[in-house]
Amino acid sequence: MPLETTRFDVQDHLKTEDERMLYLEAAFEDGDPALIARALGDVARAAGMSAVAKEAGVTREALYKSLSETGDPRLSTFFGVLKALGLKVSISPADADAA
Repeated sequence: MPLETTRFDVQDHLKTEDERMLYLEAAFEDGDPALIARALGDVARAAGMSAVAKEAGVTREALYKSLSETGDPRLSTFFGVLKALGLKVSISPADADAA
């Protein structure tokens, strides 16, 4: 009997602000810029891409493109999206986890 599977949709797991923040936190911990941009796009879609784009000061189409797998968002877009999502970036020493 073949194993039945269902398609995974990350949007099913990004319904609350806490889930969105933890998802982005995991992407930042990985450190891959493409992964971070993609995760930011996932969270923006979960929050409502049109509203996020408007708040960030870019068009919805431009935001989809810059936060896609092949996108490379400008720093101003990145911070605009974070602000629109009610998030901010904080900095800590890389070895802080080891302490």
